[in-house]
Amino acid sequence: MFKVLVIAYYFPPAGLSGVQRTLKFVKYFPANNWKPTVITTDSIGYFAHDLTLLEDLRGKEIDIVRVKGKDINSRLAKKGTVTIPNEFIRKVLSKISSTIFIPDNKKNWSKKVLKVASELMNREQYDLIFVSGPPFSTVNTAVALKKKFKVPLVIDYRDLWYGFHFATYPTPYHSYKIKKMEYKALREADKVIVINRRIKEKLMDYYKFLTFKDIVIIPQGYDPEDLEKAISEKKMHDKMILTYSGLFYENITPKYFLQAFRQLLNERPDIANSVLLYFIGVKRKEVSKVIKKLKLENFVKEFGYIPHLDALSKVMLSDVLWLMIGEGKNADTISSGKFFEYIGTMKPVIGCVPEGTLKTNLEEYGAAFICAPDDITSIKQNIIKAFQLYKKGELPKANEEYVQKHRRDALTEILVKEFQFLLKEK
Repeated sequence: MFKVLVIAYYFPPAGLSGVQRTLKFVKYFPANNWKPTVITTDSIGYFAHDLTLLEDLRGKEIDIVRVKGKDINSRLAKKGTVTIPNEFIRKVLSKISSTIFIPDNKKNWSKKVLKVASELMNREQYDLIFVSGPPFSTVNTAVALKKKFKVPLVIDYRDLWYGFHFATYPTPYHSYKIKKMEYKALREADKVIVINRRIKEKLMDYYKFLTFKDIVIIPQGYDPEDLEKAISEKKMHDKMILTYSGLFYENITPKYFLQAFRQLLNERPDIANSVLLYFIGVKRKEVSKVIKKLKLENFVKEFGYIPHLDALSKVMLSDVLWLMIGEGKNADTISSGKFFEYIGTMKPVIGCVPEGTLKTNLEEYGAAFICAPDDITSIKQNIIKAFQLYKKGELPKANEEYVQKHRRDALTEILVKEFQFLLKEK
């Protein structure tokens, strides 16, 4: 077996969508003749934990090395799952963090990883280093390891680094420094993986030395084994279940959707009373307040964060799914992980999204009702349209060929082929 050293800050038992991509690559590496050693965090304080995710790795040739750091999450380890602060406080804390730490507040942990990984690589020979960002401080560590041990480096972009849609640069120096870091990292990378074409185009525009062949697009995906394992729940009523699964933060907000539903209740109570709204994910007080203010408590069920397979069971039980990404800087580069979890179920999706990658994804998926994220009238009309088709048994069908292209096992095979090409070039 070939050996790959994987550096991943976000990895189970931490929950939320940021862990899924690396977890699934690691899960399917052994079946493709690659043995992964994952360097990740020790216990951390985080907004969600899901021990069941580790079941994916049980019985496989996978080593996990956990590194304790002094970053804020590591310092909160004793608290376990922590409550996400309200959005105003979260943004203030994020801005303070962006001011103090370049490129991010995981840089201390990443420095400790450099020491641990160096010890590992002195003892064992690895064929390749794979690192996924954000956080991008881990990329700096991977670059240092590549230089020291002369091992090919593959950098995986789940989001932009410079120009990240939620990033704030307090001063021109911060912007300059981060772009310079990224430039140096990309100069050292043997291959760059990105989740969509927009990110590829941005990178090639920012860094003119990059060629088309330097960057490979491997999109987000879904794991068919998760669909097989998720327990099918029996629907006990004929109301249309409309579900959102994920976290609300920054410009990902339910307020426009809920306002649209309130309008629907006022204008077409016959339809509104035949719809149930499921919200699955970390509870936010701000969201509960909006629900209460609009007097929609009888229509919305908030499940909070539940284990991944349980959440998938709720998604499979649903009739229509809902997705939202707000307008904002580089919002066109966002490929929501939850969308690709959705498509595995082949359910129709109401997509409230800006122009860009995600809108294109929805169009290619086929079973979609698409509108702008803040267009309350169009959102309401899409709910009505979906309901009417639901009652007729004529909800749109997904493009099965498109869905099959996003299986996690197939995507891992594509990544492994890139690994093999790099070894041939050595």
